Amino acid sequence: MSSIAFVGLGAMGAPMAENLVKKQFRVTGFDMRQEARAALVAAGGHAAASAGEAAQGADALILMVVNAAQARSVLFEAGALAALAPAASVILMATCPPGEVEAIAAEVEKSGRRFVDAPVSGGVNGARNGTLTIMAGASQESFDAGKPMLDAMGDKVFHVGLKPGQGATVKTVNQLLCGVHIAVAAEALSLAQKAGIDGKLLFEIMGGSAASSWMLRDRGPRMLDDEPPVASAVDIFVKDLGIVLDAGRAAKAALPLAATAHQMFLAASGLGHGGRDDSQVVRAYRALNPKAANDA
Repeated sequence: MSSIAFVGLGAMGAPMAENLVKKQFRVTGFDMRQEARAALVAAGGHAAASAGEAAQGADALILMVVNAAQARSVLFEAGALAALAPAASVILMATCPPGEVEAIAAEVEKSGRRFVDAPVSGGVNGARNGTLTIMAGASQESFDAGKPMLDAMGDKVFHVGLKPGQGATVKTVNQLLCGVHIAVAAEALSLAQKAGIDGKLLFEIMGGSAASSWMLRDRGPRMLDDEPPVASAVDIFVKDLGIVLDAGRAAKAALPLAATAHQMFLAASGLGHGGRDDSQVVRAYRALNPKAANDA
């Protein structure tokens, strides 16, 4: 039974760690929130008082943190990398810029440990159900070592390339599409409501038409709620679309639709909605079209 240190027991990290426990891995988790650590213990895992303590002698360290800066802090400042077993694997599952992932991987591999760049897609429901899509960039040896753990958390595990950073690149493209799809669904709703069309009827029609997308079917109805449950926050797309635009600059690729979507999420955040569900980017459109129905 492999021992895993899991750092980042948030809305997605907590159920991911619990799925590892269910697959008979020995999981020791750390999160700044005591209640998150207690929930893992209640699910059959173990808790540590620090990231370094969680990683002590572990065969693998899984990082489901917010960004690359937090990953660096856990690995190098909190001492988690040095605390791992000598041939352990570090699996970074957060959405990070590809260049940052490459730099972190180089430092991890210099220590003699393996590194797997494995961002995920599928949201909270995918994390709970073990149905995440996982996009892994790693050497074949590192991927093979990490695959049993990845299989415990996702049912669509893809080895997208042999270098760390390639998983992050695929996730960046994924976030470009997701962010643009949500923003354009909000724009469509804004136009329809400005013309007096019922939003619920609109999404019923569009959801079964050629104009549909998974994001329109999922996020569209939530745009009609004043306070939908937060599956992923507006500020997550402020961050992720920022990563998309940085990647575009690095590749000298023009990304005008991603840039516009980023501005709408940024506007929603600036209006005070950064912590709300990402469907609430629609509030930025309502600010631009104040006579639209269901103003908020």
